[in-house]
Amino acid sequence: MEHDADRACLQSFELHESESVSLPMRALRETFYVLGTNSDRTLWRLLKIDRSEPSELVIDECSTVYTESEHPDLLKGLDEEHRSTGGIKFVTKFYGIIGFIKFLGPYYMLIITEQKRIGEIFGHPVYQVTRTSMVELANSKTRSTFQNSKDENRYRKILNALDLRKDFFFSYSYHIMRSLQKNLTDPQDGWTLYETIFVWNEYLTRRIRNCLRNTLWTVALVHGFFKQDKFSISGKDIMLTLIARRSRHYAGTRYLKRGVNEKGRVANDVETEQIVYEAVPGPTEVSSVVQNRGSIPLFWSQETSKLNLKPNIILHEMQNNYEATKLHFENLRARYGNPIIILNLIKTRERRESILRREFDKAIKIINKSLSEENHLRFLHWDLHQNSQGKPTNVLDVLLKVAFRALNLTEFFYCQVAPSSETSTQWPTLLNGLDPYLCDDNNSDDTECTEIVGDVSQEDISGSSDSSGNATAEDKFENSGLPPPKPPKFQKGVLRTNCIDCLDRTNVAQYAYGLAALGHQLHALGSVESPELGLEAPLAHHLMHFYERMGDTLAVQYSGSAAHNKVFSAKRGHLKLFIQSQEFFRTLQRHYSNTCIDANKQAAINLFLGYFQPQQGKPALWELESSSGEHNNDLFDDQPSTLKRVKSDGTILHESNASISGSGHCHNEPLSASQPDVQNGFQFPTSETDSLHEHEISSACGSGVSHLRYTPTASDVLHVPRAEVEYYHDSGDSNFLDLEWLSTSGNSSDERSIATSTPDVNLSTENVISGIAPDIMENHLAEMQSQKLPRNFVQWVNDSDTFWY
Repeated sequence: MEHDADRACLQSFELHESESVSLPMRALRETFYVLGTNSDRTLWRLLKIDRSEPSELVIDECSTVYTESEHPDLLKGLDEEHRSTGGIKFVTKFYGIIGFIKFLGPYYMLIITEQKRIGEIFGHPVYQVTRTSMVELANSKTRSTFQNSKDENRYRKILNALDLRKDFFFSYSYHIMRSLQKNLTDPQDGWTLYETIFVWNEYLTRRIRNCLRNTLWTVALVHGFFKQDKFSISGKDIMLTLIARRSRHYAGTRYLKRGVNEKGRVANDVETEQIVYEAVPGPTEVSSVVQNRGSIPLFWSQETSKLNLKPNIILHEMQNNYEATKLHFENLRARYGNPIIILNLIKTRERRESILRREFDKAIKIINKSLSEENHLRFLHWDLHQNSQGKPTNVLDVLLKVAFRALNLTEFFYCQVAPSSETSTQWPTLLNGLDPYLCDDNNSDDTECTEIVGDVSQEDISGSSDSSGNATAEDKFENSGLPPPKPPKFQKGVLRTNCIDCLDRTNVAQYAYGLAALGHQLHALGSVESPELGLEAPLAHHLMHFYERMGDTLAVQYSGSAAHNKVFSAKRGHLKLFIQSQEFFRTLQRHYSNTCIDANKQAAINLFLGYFQPQQGKPALWELESSSGEHNNDLFDDQPSTLKRVKSDGTILHESNASISGSGHCHNEPLSASQPDVQNGFQFPTSETDSLHEHEISSACGSGVSHLRYTPTASDVLHVPRAEVEYYHDSGDSNFLDLEWLSTSGNSSDERSIATSTPDVNLSTENVISGIAPDIMENHLAEMQSQKLPRNFVQWVNDSDTFWY
């Protein structure tokens, strides 16, 4: 019974509390009692949270496992124990603990009080957080002390700026933070799952996990996007799932998180997974493909400006050997294997972006010199903006060619789910049925499971799996009376796409890759005869809606507005005036968010992820400001490094910068080794993020929280010839495909020999609309700035709504 209960997944919880009282013979402590049960309420467990010491987190888990019939007796016993103080009282029902956080006073417990089912994977429900609550753990004696604390209340308000009701999702029984291929080929269990880069509440759950040594009471939150729908093709019902997972490393908002940090983590790092399988119960075939987006892995930034819609790009040259860039690609190789394919879509003819293109190209080629040929980074620099205007080849058609070529190199994941004698709704049983088959040394690729997944670092939690069992997959299927299985396919490597923000242009390219992959996935499932899906196919329009929704969601998270979907709108045949109007308003929305809202949002993210931890007697988060371009040396380590900043207008700046380190614990037990050090009241784990590295108090919009920027003085400026900054004007450069072939239209057999397949589709370039003229935008912006912003406009910006969706 106890063994089965230990494996049971707690999905529903009751919170009860008792009051304290002092009696002649004894004193009863104030305590929270959490009762957790599984989905069918047949098993119950008890968790006690002691509130006598509000500055410490004291948690005790009862080892007894109660049955459904014993649940009323358990409550009755607790009530009897506290009868002298009125017994225990019910507080709320909830659906999982997000974690525990402490500012300057007591601990708070964050819980999910409402959820919404948004899909399922193999019968395992996936839920979105729709309502949360912050439960104060202070007792009645100490509560009044902290209720009147202005700083405590201010920290609570800052944390609430991170709206957990938007785009946070989880699953009790499916490891939604990992790709399908990793789940099936390299199964992991509870504890290690929280250490993956896509679990956003890893820090908040660290204390309770260290205390209890389990994850029964918490849920692992993933931030990003989840959408699922069923469609019919060739008489089969197919389930299509699109998942975007945002990394918690170097996480933040658009202008406050750019480029790479010293540990190789990039801003706006998002993994996108496309899962396809037949929507039938029992054994079935499954397929998935993964791609990645992330900021250009160089040290660069942009200064926010209330009046400049396109601020200068500042390039920081820290090291000539591009160690951070190299670390980034080593991390990608550990996560996905080889090859790493880089699709760089930034502009060639614009001075701002061309600086990054030149430097990125230089970094890739220098890194490749130190790698063996088989480990070389594959790259394509292709100016999407330029090619979407005057080129005879349609931008989507060209991107499809690139996608087919990349897919031919990385392939995709496909397997048949092995039959199991256990119920298919138990995810561990499903893994046990598949694991020996997928990691069999005799699979069709002659590749061991460890080689398929790649040599993954401990932090990313991916390694070799235990392929126990001597029977082969063919034997198992033969014994079950089913036909022999098809050979599995494994994705080896990843396509990494970027533009400047990794939002608008990147999303178009990711759609093209998703479309190319979908045809091959359906073909592997036996649902279509040809692996080629054309742009005019009904499924292509259906998939475009998926990627458009994902692009809008990720853009709101990072930049504050929906994505610029000019290509998608033009593909639908929308009028040019309609597209320009929508793009203009989204630009204003994004600009307002970047200058007036992002500082508060970044502060909330830093609190939630544990990158800043308040301490008594140390500077508060809102006090961290810089004046006259000089950092407060008391807040920084004394190991400065020199950065050379190259502005896109032909200016070189010099800046002295330093890394920031900064803590916190379960009662009588230290945090795990991954816990960063704490200094001077705030914490920035150097292994994960450089975070609040440059500060400037935000006077714009009166946010009250520091912007994170450094403004150089006139004496720092040294002018250089403009020719040094400008880059070559060709539209592309690549080491893995023929650019001349890429620029041609048609669908000849020669093209098929280079790419896996190319849809026989041509979209008129008349429907690809160019951007809004900068002078028109600036005139509109100046006109709006001369007046006070209407309340409904500000509300529209804050709510992140979009026009004419």
